[in-house]
Formats: sequence, C-alpha cells, structure tokens
Amino acid sequence: MIENASLELLRNKKNLLAFSGGADSTALFFLLLREKIPFDIAIVDYGVRAQSKLEVVHAKDLAALHNLTCHSYEAPKIENNFEATARKIRYDFFEELIAKHGYENLLTAHHLGDRFEWMLMQFCKGAGCAELVGMQRVQKREGYTLVRPLLHLDKQELLHFLHAGKIEYFKDASNDDERFKRNEFRHNVTLPLLEKYLGGIKKSFEYLDEDADALLGEVGLEHVEGLAYFVATNNPRTDIFFIDKYLKTQGHMMSAAERELLKNEKSAVVGRKFSITHAKEYICIAPYEAKECNMPKEFKEKMRILGVDPKLRCYLFAHPLACAKLQALLA
Repeated sequence: MIENASLELLRNKKNLLAFSGGADSTALFFLLLREKIPFDIAIVDYGVRAQSKLEVVHAKDLAALHNLTCHSYEAPKIENNFEATARKIRYDFFEELIAKHGYENLLTAHHLGDRFEWMLMQFCKGAGCAELVGMQRVQKREGYTLVRPLLHLDKQELLHFLHAGKIEYFKDASNDDERFKRNEFRHNVTLPLLEKYLGGIKKSFEYLDEDADALLGEVGLEHVEGLAYFVATNNPRTDIFFIDKYLKTQGHMMSAAERELLKNEKSAVVGRKFSITHAKEYICIAPYEAKECNMPKEFKEKMRILGVDPKLRCYLFAHPLACAKLQALLA
C-alpha cells in the first residue's frame, strides 16, 4: 500500500512516526512493520480527552511489543486557538527529538481525505494553484525530511486494512462534533465527494503534483542563525508560496490577508513574529525584533547602502553570523 518512492526514502534511515493511536497512524505503524522499515514513535497527550492517557499507555505497549522506542510528551494546558497551538507544541516536540536522536525523517499519517479537505477549504477561502496543491508527499525541512506516505490512500482503504488484520485503534469522538468547522466540512462535503468520485480525485492530485513540479520547482532556501533567504523568482505569487511553505515549518500559517499584503509590499511583518523583506535580488525571512535596539550610526548607514530594510536591521545587528552572510551576498 505504501508506494515504492516513499519506501526508498525510508529504508535504512532513522525514522520517527508521529503517532496518536487513531486509525490513520495505527495503519501507518503496521504498514511500516510489514515493509520492515525501521522507526520509532512519538505521541503527545493534550489532556483534553478522558481516553488520551489510555492512548499513551497503548502507544508505549505497542512500541515495547515490537522493540521500538516510544517518546511521549504531556502538553501544557492550551487556553485558546487550540488547533494552531497544539500543532506548534507537537512539532516543537518532534523537532526536539529529531535534533537529540538524529532522526532523518518525520512521518505523518495524513491521507487523501486530509489532502482533499485542505484543498477544498483553501479553495473556499480564496486560493490559487500553488495553495491548492496543499500537502505534499515529501517536504524538505531544516534538519529533516517530512514524509507523508499515505497521501495516495483514502481513509476507507486504511480502515479496510485495519479491519482485515483485526488491528485495534482508538476513535476520537471529537472528530464527529460538527460544531468544529473542519468536521462539518469533512462530513458534509469531503466524504460524500470522495465516496462518489474517488478515482477521479486521485487522478486529479497526480496531475496537480505534476503541474506543481513544472510550475513551481524549488528555490534554494538557505538558513543562517534563524535568517532564511532565497533568490526571488519572477513571479510574486510563487515567492509567496515558498514564504508560506517556510513559515509553516516555523509554526505560522499565513492568512489570506497576509498573502495579499505580500503581493503589494516589499516589506511586511506577518503574525507579529516574522519580517519578510526584499534586499536586492533576495527575499529574507527572519524573526521580527519589535523592540528598539541601539545600532551604531555606522551600522545603520552600511545597511542602508546595502538596501537592507529597517525591519530586518535589529535582527541582523543581534546576530553577527546572519549579518555577515547577508552582507557578503549583497556586497
């Protein structure tokens, strides 16, 4: 069920599976075992459901049974904006494990339904071709590769695999609560369409991926001390796609308003946390330093001559390696 292209990425590598005990991650767990792919698992307990403790115990027992390591984390209480905050907590934990234990790939169990749901929701908010491509099977991130080996499979295919093997998994009752917009969208829009047009939807994503590779390609995004930069393309929307892609790895999901702002401005602050600026042919992304800093007059003048936007100067002043690299690029 896992495609050969994904298996080749995972064989003989240190892999970490984001595990929840639900149907999707459980299916991926046993598919990896079947293919003899080496991996460990990581699970986060957000403490909002009574069965979450049981899910952690189950994850540890399952890992022990198959001689795998299970990393677990009890998240602090989330007061607001649960989905975005939980995602940041989750990925911070995974990336800490990756850095500490040398994992090369992070595996998530996103499937075709997740991808289709994301695409339709973006379409309803307002999106172009780049945004509609959405989730990708392989995504290079700083220090590791994010791999989604199940993107070509429908949820029903995963459930059939679990039921055929009599494999136990947990069902999260909150996924049926249509007070949440995503759940309402899933049950009333995504699932009926997948049930009726599964073959065509799969083929459409194959075409979208081919088109995205041809239209977007890749940019050589580099990092120094938290400063990310790449050479701007000839298309502002393509630049915004890669800015958005990078910011997602930093825990920020750009809004439609922020994308629109970047179409019209050469310098902007998004999410109150990141400065996006142009410097000659480069686009620079860095944490935004909101407070005033005492930069010497000589430094300010040097930055002005190089064309470095004031929004970026405080960060560069506080991070000499990033500053030296950008100066070398712009000189």
